[in-house]
Amino acid sequence: MSISRHAGNLVAPRVTGPEAMLDAVRAYGIIPFFENIVPGYSIEEMTPAQNWFDTQEDISLTPWDWKIHCIQSGEIVYGKFLLGGKAAFATIGLYRELMNWRLSLPGNKPTVEQQKVLDYVAENGSIGIKEVRQLLGIKKGPADALMARLQMQCRIVTGNITRVYRGADLHYNGWQTSSFCDPRSLWEIDNPWAARFGDVGPMAPVHSPMESFLIVKETIGQNVPEISDKLIDKLLQL
Repeated sequence: MSISRHAGNLVAPRVTGPEAMLDAVRAYGIIPFFENIVPGYSIEEMTPAQNWFDTQEDISLTPWDWKIHCIQSGEIVYGKFLLGGKAAFATIGLYRELMNWRLSLPGNKPTVEQQKVLDYVAENGSIGIKEVRQLLGIKKGPADALMARLQMQCRIVTGNITRVYRGADLHYNGWQTSSFCDPRSLWEIDNPWAARFGDVGPMAPVHSPMESFLIVKETIGQNVPEISDKLIDKLLQL
């Protein structure tokens, strides 16, 4: 898939497969999965209607399945880190800037329950929603909300998504399970995609938090036509 620029902005690509999805993330740097407050700025809107979940019986031909390939490539970050807890993709480099800024915010501190999850991840490497529920004794809804908040804080990202095969014929109908990791441990120096960052490691900050915020904001502004500063702030707000 080729992506061109026009008047300093990207011409929206057509996402028709996993490689095209990766190309879109590479081109934009950071992009929401679903349609949102910025018209045209999402993987959903770049995907032909026949490939979207509601109109496609074969899940392997939809973005819901393609994102597994993108995550397992080791090249991009996926999690709920835009629009107050909505799914998004980012390149490793741009996510590093977002994380550097978010972790610096004085109000962005983990609660006691959140810290228990972080301690579990530090000890075990990853955690799933079932483990979160067992660890904290809570139901799925509160567990999902807690994990979304940790993703917005940039303390947790999706480490992997696995397909669930059910029935005697091991049929795959789109059911998936996710595991969550600390981004700083997920992208260690030995990750082949981390080599470009040198000895500092891919998640080590190299800018001040405010510089990192401006890098993310300017990247979105350059790549999304006619977006206002107000809309960018809404995208990035906690």
